[in-house]
Amino acid sequence: MPATAAKKTATSKSATEYTAHHLQVLEGLEAVRKRPGMYIGSTDSRGLMHCLWEIIDNAVDEALGGHCDRVEVVLFADGSVEVRDNGRGVPVDIEPRTGLTGVELVYTRLHAGGKFGGGSYTASGGLHGVGASVVNALSARLDVEVDRGGKTYAMSFRRGEPGVFSDVAGAQGRKDPDHEFTPYVRTSDLEVVGKAKRGVTGTRVRYWADRQIFLKDAGLDLEGLLGRVRQTSFLVPGLTIVVRDERGEEPTEEVFLHDGGISEFCEYLAPDAPVTDVWRLQGTGTFTETVPVLDAQGHMTPTEVERECGVDVAVRWGTGYDTTVRSFVNIIATPKGGTHLAGFDQALLKVLRRQVEANARRLKAGSDKLDKDDALAGLTAVVTVRLAEPQFEGQTKEVLGTAAVRQIVAKVVESELSALLTSTKRPYKQQAATLLEKVVAEMKSRISARMHKETQRRKTALESSSLPAKLADCRSSDPERTELFIVEGDSALGTAKLARSSDHQALLPIRGKILNVQKASVTDMLGNAECAAIIQVIGAGSGRTFDLESARYGKVIIMTDADVDGAHIRTLLLTLFFRYMRPLVEAGRVYAAVPPLHRIEVVNPGSKANEVIYTYSEAEMRRTMASLAKRGKKTKPLQRYKGLGEMDADQLAETTMDPGHRTLRKVTLGDIESAGGVFELLMGGEVGPRKDFIIDSAGALDRERIDA
Repeated sequence: MPATAAKKTATSKSATEYTAHHLQVLEGLEAVRKRPGMYIGSTDSRGLMHCLWEIIDNAVDEALGGHCDRVEVVLFADGSVEVRDNGRGVPVDIEPRTGLTGVELVYTRLHAGGKFGGGSYTASGGLHGVGASVVNALSARLDVEVDRGGKTYAMSFRRGEPGVFSDVAGAQGRKDPDHEFTPYVRTSDLEVVGKAKRGVTGTRVRYWADRQIFLKDAGLDLEGLLGRVRQTSFLVPGLTIVVRDERGEEPTEEVFLHDGGISEFCEYLAPDAPVTDVWRLQGTGTFTETVPVLDAQGHMTPTEVERECGVDVAVRWGTGYDTTVRSFVNIIATPKGGTHLAGFDQALLKVLRRQVEANARRLKAGSDKLDKDDALAGLTAVVTVRLAEPQFEGQTKEVLGTAAVRQIVAKVVESELSALLTSTKRPYKQQAATLLEKVVAEMKSRISARMHKETQRRKTALESSSLPAKLADCRSSDPERTELFIVEGDSALGTAKLARSSDHQALLPIRGKILNVQKASVTDMLGNAECAAIIQVIGAGSGRTFDLESARYGKVIIMTDADVDGAHIRTLLLTLFFRYMRPLVEAGRVYAAVPPLHRIEVVNPGSKANEVIYTYSEAEMRRTMASLAKRGKKTKPLQRYKGLGEMDADQLAETTMDPGHRTLRKVTLGDIESAGGVFELLMGGEVGPRKDFIIDSAGALDRERIDA
């Protein structure tokens, strides 16, 4: 047969097989393929992850209903993903109105499922009924296996269309979307492919994302998956979730199970030392809403329905000023908040304002009012609500829109938090007093920072300056050039004044060892003269109000003596920068000067000037002296610098302050969480862990480094 004729025959055959049955199934899913962003947000890696979570959330919804206690997620090397659960299994019987099996209905029809008020789920993550069908429409292949009633049922789909692949469902061997596919023509067939053990139920879904839809470089983010799986295991206590990655040379597997719920989640998220314990705020409320309900005749009738909204919130304040708040509706994260978070914020601020006003004299709060940022400073919170058929803004479910939830959450949080803050029980009473002191200190810090910002701009020569009198400022006002040296004591200041370039180098002396701000409150820190002077001179505020753009100097250089006391002062200063001016450290604008320890003067014969060599450690000094002796060089008596004040101005300029010759060590933050842990260990209020650290590390100490 000629090629042209063969082509015509194939075309006509394809046309005859394209029946009305196909149109019925694909009419809704074609819209998904044409406008995928409307359903999954994007077609990059985020869209791929969203598809995976639609399938995982279906399994977790079974756990929420008490029908499932184990979910497994497997990432295969061929790019496919399988999600397994031991829930009830997708229904396999015929749905009377459509004549389709439950499996085909769920995976091919938009807005079809068990989450529309039919009694299958009281609260669930999936509610639009489009999750599974959208993933199916955007998959080159999707296989479903269901264990129910002692049998294993299976059905396969290609881009949303049911049919049979040549590697028959349930057969052993490699599966992929490229196998020959035969679509069902008149009726679909849910095959029985095996037997299930008595009492065993569950669903297995494996799908291959369609590369015609998703970008070539789109991939699944394992870290993002593990993070959200961990989050889900906190939200559903008792649920075991297993993630297995078979894409690498060696398969990896992680198991998540948390019985502590959101209290444990709150503790896990907290980045700092506690001011309060984790407080649990729980309650319920009811509201009515008018929703269209399907009646017996198949008509949608507006009906007034009474809903119940369960509120469960875990809050905990810490010593820091960063805020970590996670919000959820059922088990769905709402990163952009919504009515539940608005109600939480409203009640939190209202309660704390009321308590501060009631204790204004003791707290010395004055007439100033708390701001939202003051209340949120150092707060870690997990806000969850559970209700049937919540209203979200869009299929991606990032914002809760159900209006009545705001007042319910606000009422529960206001009632429960007020009870805790006014409790006469000793632990709550002590923690409440400490918390109120903290939020008032944050308020004072914010007001002080605003005043600094308004009044402590760089002054012209005709204006008076409110900067500390002991600051030896520089003439330049360009942060790209200016440097602030924080020096130890007045003796070093005198030498440094002569050694500096007054055009761009400013000097601020501090008296001895400043306050350890890791153990002190914000109020104590602001009340400390040295800490306040440093914050004032840098001019960018402190804590959450710190504004890097307002910093008056491009570099802040800590210049202390090269001894144990100097190292301690440097550590205390770095603690201040880490706690209250962290963006300055993150931007790489904090440095430590490296002054020399020794001055070696080599005697040259005749009229040739003597050579001067500076060394920065005992080992370097010994190597240098040995090398000079080997070459027959004579030296004058070694000069050992005990402090910066012992240097002449030209020596200090040459070795430590002149950009052309000096050495600076940049302070960096490789891992903020690890850095925070180290600061808390070495500078925090708990003595026990620090003592253990010192004892354990004693064997590694180089005694030669101790400047006794």
